[in-house]
Formats: sequence, structure tokens, C-alpha cells
Amino acid sequence: MANPIIKPFLKWAGGKRQLIPEITQNMPKTYNNYYEVFIGGGALFFSLQPSQAVINDSNRELINCYQVIRDHPDALIEDLKKHQNNEDYFYQIRGLDRNKKKYNQLSDVEKASRIIYLNKTCYNGLFRVNSQGQFNVPFGRYKNPDILNEAVIKAVSNYLKKNQINILNGDFATALSSAKKGDFVYLDPPYDPISDTASFTGYDINGFNQQEQKRLKQVVDELHDRGCKILLSNSYTDFICELYNDDYYKQVKISAIRAINSQGNKRGKVDEILVKNYD
Repeated sequence: MANPIIKPFLKWAGGKRQLIPEITQNMPKTYNNYYEVFIGGGALFFSLQPSQAVINDSNRELINCYQVIRDHPDALIEDLKKHQNNEDYFYQIRGLDRNKKKYNQLSDVEKASRIIYLNKTCYNGLFRVNSQGQFNVPFGRYKNPDILNEAVIKAVSNYLKKNQINILNGDFATALSSAKKGDFVYLDPPYDPISDTASFTGYDINGFNQQEQKRLKQVVDELHDRGCKILLSNSYTDFICELYNDDYYKQVKISAIRAINSQGNKRGKVDEILVKNYD
């Protein structure tokens, strides 16, 4: 039985919390190890709470949060208590990554605390960086943001410690190199943009263009040949539909409500696709 207190500790662009019923409905009934190599906020991962898993993301700041929550929950809780919900303080904390020397003096706990604080108090709960890798979302003006949720941090820490969860920070292909026959791989990459202005790639300075989508498809084909069970989420675009137009992949069209967008009129229902290689 899943523990409901174990849930995402960050809001994440493209988060899967509202799509969990559709995703779990399309998951394999049995599998061995669980892999999620674009972990983001981890909505599906925390919903499933597997006892053996490999999670990964190329975003160093994000993975540091997972590692700190696992290894130093009490120190993180203490550090989160110092943060203030006011605009001057917000920009002071946000600006720490503009000075590399200053930023590098922060401990891993302080870095994780900073990211959680910024995520909870910035506009629309986005995690977004500019081309220099600097956090650039403005202040959110929330009356009472949930900066410190002690119960969630402790529950997540306990879960990560007590189970065989390997937390990686690298390329998705490297993280998937150990996946074997019977393992389940859930892939939730940055989505193929449905328009030129709709890209969610700003959360990581590396970006994720159509060349990366094609590289991911090559890895998916390798995993299929290895006997892994694969489920992939993406935008329902001509490019993605065509990319996975092989006989051994099944495509399922679903609808999602996208709440994270800087322009209010761009929020609403969008079509997404699930691609899987099993019945």
C-alpha cells in the first residue's frame, strides 16, 4: 500500500500528477526493476513507490535535492526554516547563482534548500534557468506558500533510504545502460513543442531538441530489443507519432490539462501520447 505522504516535493513543468490514472492503466502488470531517467518532480515514481529503482535527471540542482532529502533531511528542514516570503529576500536568494564563487561556497544542503524555496515562492511554481544556467523565474507573490513541508521531506527521505533506489545525475542513455529484460522503463522526456513558443526545455541549459528525441528513440529501440517493458509520454505531434510508427509500438492518445505556463491563455487541454511496447 502506497504511503500518501510520499509525494513530489517540487512543482515541475510537465509534471504527471494529474495523468497518473491514465499512465498506471497503461503500465505492465508485472516487472522487475523500475527505471525513470527524466525524473523531474517524480509524480509517478512517488505514486508507485517501487522497492527497486533507478532514477536520473541531467539537472544537477534537481538531483542534489533528491540526494539531500535522502541523506540530510533534518539539516534541510532546519535550513528551510530561515527563508522569508518577501520579494527583496527572494531576489537575494535567486541571485546567488549569478556569482559562481559565492554559489560554490554553499553546501549541498543550502543549495537544495534554495531550490525548494525558490520553487515554492516563484511565479507559477516553475523551475526555469537561462542560457547561463541561472534561475530566472520572478517572485510569485503568494500569501502563504508551503515552503517547508516537514512531513513530506521526512517520508520521502525514509522511503529513499529504506529501498534500493539508485539516484543518478547524467545522460539518459548512460542511466539506462543497466536495464535488463523484464525491467520497466518509464520515459517522460522534455516534450516535443506543439508550437515554436511552447517548449518546456528551459528547465535545463542543455535543452532537448528533435535530434535528442531521435537519439532517445534509438535508445528505446535498444531497450525493446533487450526485452525491457517501455512506456513513453510525449506531446501528440506529427513528429512524435511518426518517430514511433513501428509495428511493435502501440500509441495511446490522452488529454492533459497543462497548468504551468507563463501565459494564462496558453493553459488548458492539450493532447499527449503514450507509447508502449506491450499489451
